[in-house]
Amino acid sequence: MFNLSTTELEKYIQDDIPYDDLTTSLQNCNNKKAQLEVYTREDIIVSCTEEAAKIAKLLNCEVEYYVKSGLQISKNDILLRYNGFYEDIHKAWRLTQILLEYSCKISTQASKMKQLIDEVNPSCELLITRKTFPFSKRFCIKAAIAGGAMPHRLGLSESILFFDGHRLLYKDSQEFYNDIKRVKKVSSEKKIAVESEDYEDCLKLMKAGVDTLQLDKIDFQTLKKLVSYKNVNFPNIKILAAGGINLSNVKDYASCQIDGVVTSSVYVSGMANLSSNIKIIE
Repeated sequence: MFNLSTTELEKYIQDDIPYDDLTTSLQNCNNKKAQLEVYTREDIIVSCTEEAAKIAKLLNCEVEYYVKSGLQISKNDILLRYNGFYEDIHKAWRLTQILLEYSCKISTQASKMKQLIDEVNPSCELLITRKTFPFSKRFCIKAAIAGGAMPHRLGLSESILFFDGHRLLYKDSQEFYNDIKRVKKVSSEKKIAVESEDYEDCLKLMKAGVDTLQLDKIDFQTLKKLVSYKNVNFPNIKILAAGGINLSNVKDYASCQIDGVVTSSVYVSGMANLSSNIKIIE
C-alpha cells in the first residue's frame, strides 16, 4: 500500500484554506484545546486514514489513533482521533472527514464487488480502470486497492491495449491481425491486449496471438462461448469483461469463469456514511 505525498496533501489543504479560517479567527478561542473523532455510521472498509492523519499533523494537531487502510470496521467504530488547538481542529475537520467519506466508499464498494466475485469465481480479479476523477488518481487508486481491487491500467505508458480507435490506422481487420505479430516482437516484455465485442473477431484475435481479450458489453451467452473456446484452444489467453459492470451484475460476469472484470463504478459510488464529534478538552 502506498501513501500520498506531503506535497499532494499540502496542495489539498491550500485549496481549502488559502489564508486562514475566517470563522474561527473571529471567535474568542483563548487557546482552547479540542478533540475530534471521526466515526462510521455503517460497516466499511477503511482507506486513506494515513493521509487524514497526516493532514491533521500538518495542521498542528496531535493524532492519537487511526485505523489502517484495508481493515474492516463496524457501525459506530472510530476511524480517526486527534486533538489540538480549537482553531486547528476546525481547519482539519472537514478536510479529513470528506477525504475519508470518499475513500472509504470506494474501498467498501470494491470490497463488496470482490466478495461477490469470489463467491462464484475465486480466480477472477477485480480490475479498476484509469477513469478516476481528474486530479485525484492516486487517491482513488489507493482507496480501491484497500478494498481488494487491482489496477487495470495506471496510465497509457505501462500497458498495451488496442481499442477500435486504434484500428482506424489499418485498411482492414486482417492487416491489424498481421500487425499484432510485429507489435509482440518489438515489445517482447509486454502483454498485448485488444478490446472487442464481436465473436468472430475474438476468434481471429486469439489466432493472431493476443495475450488478453477485453470484451466490451458482450452478452453472457457469447461470453461463455468464448471462454469455452479459449479454454480448449488457447488456455493461456486471459479474458476480461468490461463495460457497465457494477455491484448489481458483477457476480453474473464472474460466474462466466473469466479472468477479470474491468470497472470504473467504484469511483462513482457516493460517500461513506461517516460523522464526527468535537469536544473542548481544556
